[in-house]
Amino acid sequence: MEIFGIAASLLVMFTGFGLLIGLLFGFFGMGGSFLVTPALLVMGYKTDVAVASGLAFVFGTSVIATLKHRDLGQVDYKLGVLMIAGTTAGIEVGKQGLHLLQDLGLADTVVSVAYVGLLGGIGLFVTRQALTDDGGGISHDADVDGELDPDEIPDIAKQIQSYEVPPMMTLRGGVTVSLWMILAVAFATGLLSGFLGVGGGFIRMPALFYLVGVPVPVAVGTDLFEIVFSGGIGSFLYALDGAVDLAIVAPLLAGSALGARVGAAATSIVDEDEIKVYFGVMLLLGAIAVAVRKIGGVIEMPFLDSVALVIILGAALLVSSAVVYSSIQELRTTSADTDSIIVD
Repeated sequence: MEIFGIAASLLVMFTGFGLLIGLLFGFFGMGGSFLVTPALLVMGYKTDVAVASGLAFVFGTSVIATLKHRDLGQVDYKLGVLMIAGTTAGIEVGKQGLHLLQDLGLADTVVSVAYVGLLGGIGLFVTRQALTDDGGGISHDADVDGELDPDEIPDIAKQIQSYEVPPMMTLRGGVTVSLWMILAVAFATGLLSGFLGVGGGFIRMPALFYLVGVPVPVAVGTDLFEIVFSGGIGSFLYALDGAVDLAIVAPLLAGSALGARVGAAATSIVDEDEIKVYFGVMLLLGAIAVAVRKIGGVIEMPFLDSVALVIILGAALLVSSAVVYSSIQELRTTSADTDSIIVD
């Protein structure tokens, strides 16, 4: 049975997958196409279609999540505009690089290896930080209007902020950093957006905190605001080449519409330290899934494609469930405390 030219089973799967990813996207300011694009590659879609459809999905989901973060006052528009400037140039360079590799027949291999390296490396870093932090560092409860406590700023960010290369920019949270550092981070993540079909959030959000030093709520909200433009520009450029498959994007967006708003709302009630380790594990599982798929192709064992897809879907389900569970627990605790005060 087909609906709008797509099998009903795929339609249901894409909608459910969109719900899970939308929740992650809203909560972390990341988690969209870095799972969608590998999943589409595993399912056998052409590289440019997987990349383009991932970007189109990111665009739609980021609009939904950004609106919620705007309501929470977690968007630095000045920082966002600066990021957009650097990202736009990076996307075009990345897009041209992907087309060149596709003409050479190397796109699938290079994109897969790049995914494994990036997801694995960042996953190990985030997991290590989650396991070694003593309660400080990343927290969704940071004060986004006042100045950050120096102890809450990562050492790398302190070092980068000490390089006063004009012009200097003052951002929310009292952060002062060189314009050139902001543009460098933006260009690098834009390059990844165009080349790998990712919104860049799984690198940009940690970069805004660990390198630039802005509070995590602002990093998440501003990252999403920037992704609205990077995802929109990237998907538009690929759409001109006819690479965006709306039969994939539409059901993904339908599912993510609810998930993104739930995830964004969860940032105000969940202690993010409880979730970081799961996010790191999700990145590692994403890297393993892409590696399994590539190995299956090399040794001609097609069933490994299905194994890789299960790993990707499991990773999204694992972390989404952790966010929802923690949200419910926090709400129950708050409700119990309120009842206790009323009784007293």
